[in-house]
Amino acid sequence: MKTESHHLNAREYVTSLAARGRYHFSSLDVQSALGVSAHAAKLALNRLAKQKLVASPARGFYVIVPPEYSALGCLPADQFIPALMKRVDLPYYVGLLSAAQYHGAAHHRPQEFQVFVEKSRRPIKCGAVRVVFIVRKNLKQVAVESFNTPRGTISASTPEATAVDLVGYHHHAGGLDQVATVLSELAERIDPEKLAAAASFAPAPWAQRLGYLLELVGEGNKAASLKEYVREHAHQSVPLLPSAAHDQSRRDKNWKLYVNADVEAEL
Repeated sequence: MKTESHHLNAREYVTSLAARGRYHFSSLDVQSALGVSAHAAKLALNRLAKQKLVASPARGFYVIVPPEYSALGCLPADQFIPALMKRVDLPYYVGLLSAAQYHGAAHHRPQEFQVFVEKSRRPIKCGAVRVVFIVRKNLKQVAVESFNTPRGTISASTPEATAVDLVGYHHHAGGLDQVATVLSELAERIDPEKLAAAASFAPAPWAQRLGYLLELVGEGNKAASLKEYVREHAHQSVPLLPSAAHDQSRRDKNWKLYVNADVEAEL
């Protein structure tokens, strides 16, 4: 008696992956599993995407969209970024406002997930999910820690490294007012000694501005080691806001800073 062999279809393949707790795959994985051509695999995946069962944050890379995220139209960024970065073999870490959230500073929910990488990469738009990539020199020297997600773990900058980056990339964080607000929430997680160490992997002016802002929000006790670092490594006064005109009439001698902007934190 002959029995018909059952050929796996794309939907069954995706269901089997999810049953094993795997929510990421490539178009090549589908080709191999189904024994079909690249064109046939693409057509099958397009059908699943129209049914909102899968989404594609990057070319050739797919995620399974569970029912709880159907309104989002994608997996949340922190649930697929580690797998994507591994696939493209790029070191990364989550930073700025996105990292601040992991450390309890969630005053302003970022509209996009912020990821640091070593070389330029196009932003991701996947359903309602937005990911922006920011190039960071000395990326591998930045201190990071791991956080659990429903799909594994993700690397984010430490509270100290996050504070340094927020000042250095303030234009990606909503400006100095927002940076000061986030620092006021982040401060309780900051270790003063580790803060000075984190500053050593960034330009000295970042440390000068960071120290000033910590004092501004009443967290000067977190900046003691940073002040010593600035005394030794900052060789000239710099403006608080680099893009504004220098106001040399207002100078903070402790931080070697021209205070050319009024910063107001939402405390």
